Amino acid sequence: SVREMRRIHAELARRDVPLGSNQVEFSLLRRRPETTGLLAECRRLGVVPLAYSPIGQGRLTGKYSAANPPPGRRGFSAHPMERIEPVVATLREIGEAHDRTPSQVALRWIIDKGAVPIPGAKNGPQASDNAGALGWELTADELAALDIVVLEGTNSLRNRVWQHG
Repeated sequence: SVREMRRIHAELARRDVPLGSNQVEFSLLRRRPETTGLLAECRRLGVVPLAYSPIGQGRLTGKYSAANPPPGRRGFSAHPMERIEPVVATLREIGEAHDRTPSQVALRWIIDKGAVPIPGAKNGPQASDNAGALGWELTADELAALDIVVLEGTNSLRNRVWQHG
């Protein structure tokens, strides 16, 4: 959280140790680090925000849908696929304009927001796909279109879309 990061930053500074990064869940399924001011505070303090689960454990790849949900348990920002489908549709639409995949657009959104995504890759093609987020930018209109469909995330255990901070 902003409060915790400020406290840790101050404690480290008293020892002449910089706080280099803050790893948080941040994606189109979890916007809270931006809306709570955490990303802005990272910029102010010179801390690099690292975004884990940037493609929502595969849910933003376009591979899954409500009719074909991902297998197994997906714990982070576990929105129902019905809520994720409009996000993926927008990722696809924007991706087509740039010859990019939904995953690449999702990662680029994070980069353009000022964070460093740390996506997983189980094989070479997935790693290559992740690298396709580099070397281009989203337009202001494309960022705005994604900002309309992005899901906030909550701190509610009851809703199972919980994230500290």
